[in-house]
Amino acid sequence: MTAHSGEVKDLRTLDIVKEMGIGINLGNTFESCGDWIDRWGDGTPNAYETAWGSPTVTREMIQGYADEGFGTLRIPVAWSNMMSKDGSYVISDAYTARVSEVIKWALDADLYVIMNLHWDGGWLSEYPTNRDECRKKYSAIWDQLCEKFKDYGDHLIFESQNEEPSRDSLWSRWTGDTDKAEAYGYVNEINQSFVNIVRSSGGNNKKRHLLISGYNAGIDLTCDALFRMPYDPASRCAVSVHYYTPAEFAILEEDADWAMCRCTWGTDDDYRELDRQMNMIKSSFVDKGIPVILGEYGCSKNNKDEGSVRRFISSVCEAALSCGGICPVLWDTTALHYDRNSHKMVDRQLHVTLLELRDKYAPAAPAVLP
Repeated sequence: MTAHSGEVKDLRTLDIVKEMGIGINLGNTFESCGDWIDRWGDGTPNAYETAWGSPTVTREMIQGYADEGFGTLRIPVAWSNMMSKDGSYVISDAYTARVSEVIKWALDADLYVIMNLHWDGGWLSEYPTNRDECRKKYSAIWDQLCEKFKDYGDHLIFESQNEEPSRDSLWSRWTGDTDKAEAYGYVNEINQSFVNIVRSSGGNNKKRHLLISGYNAGIDLTCDALFRMPYDPASRCAVSVHYYTPAEFAILEEDADWAMCRCTWGTDDDYRELDRQMNMIKSSFVDKGIPVILGEYGCSKNNKDEGSVRRFISSVCEAALSCGGICPVLWDTTALHYDRNSHKMVDRQLHVTLLELRDKYAPAAPAVLP
C-alpha cells in the first residue's frame, strides 16, 4: 500500500511528528515565481520548476532523499503560477498535476510530505489592506488543493502558509507595540480559516495532520501570548517555526547596512541563544501537547567557515530532536546540501552527523490510540 493510497493511522500529531525523523526542503523549485518567468517561459510547469536553478525533478532525485536517510520532504509551492487572471483564481490542471506527481514520488519513497502555500509573490502580505480579496484567493487555493488531495493518506501534511502575512506594515518588534494585536489577529484569522477549509472539505482531510504557521515563523514571535493556535475539531495541528539565528551568520553572505556578516558560529553565546529559543518553543508548545516542526533552518555556505556550517546545522538539528516533539527540516536549494544530480548529500561528514543524530533520538514505535 502506497502512502498516498488513503491510509490514515489513528495516531496523535505528536507521534506523527516524532516519526518524521529529519527533513529537508525542496527549495527554490515549485515556489519559484516572477513576472519574467511568465514573459520568457514556455508556459509549462517546468518553466517555473527550473527558473531558480533547479534541474527538473525526477523520481530518482526524490528517492535519493529517502536513500540518504531523510524521513520528511517539505515542498514549498507558489500556487499563483499558471493561475487564471479573471479573479476566479483557478489553478492550472497541468500545474497541480506536476506538483502532485512529485508528491506521489515522495510518498512512494515512504517520505512524509509537507505541502504549503509559500510566499507566492507576497500577495498574502497585503491581507491587512486588501482583506476581502486576499481571503477570496486564499480560500480558492485551499478549496482546490483540498479537493485534489482529499483521498491522500496521512503522510501528506498541509501547511497553512510560510511567513506571511506577518509583515512590518502594521507592526514590527523594532517599531513598538502600535497595532501589534491587529497584526497578530490577521495571522490568527488566516490560520483559523485554513483549518476550517480543510476540515469541511471531506475525505481524509477531516483527520489530516495540519501545520500551522507561526507569526513570521519566528520562535520568539510565535511564543508571544497574542499568537493563537486555531480551534481544530480533530485536534491534529502542529506549529511551524524557522531558525536562522543569528541572521548575520545564517543569512548574510556579505556586510549589509543593518549588520556585519559573520563567517563563524559556535560561541558560548550562540549556544545559549539556541538553547533559549528551543526551550521557549518546547515550554510554549511541546510541553502542552502541541508538536512543532522546524520547517526551515540552515545557512548559506558562501563566505562561511566550513566547520561552522557543520556545527550550526548539526547543533540546531540536535537541539530540536532532543526536545522530543520537534522535527527539524533543513532548508536546501540546488547543490547547497543535497546534490540533485548525484542524489547524494554534498558534505559527507555533515551527512554522517545528521544520521547519527536521527538514530540517537529515534522514538520508540508510537502507541495506536484506542
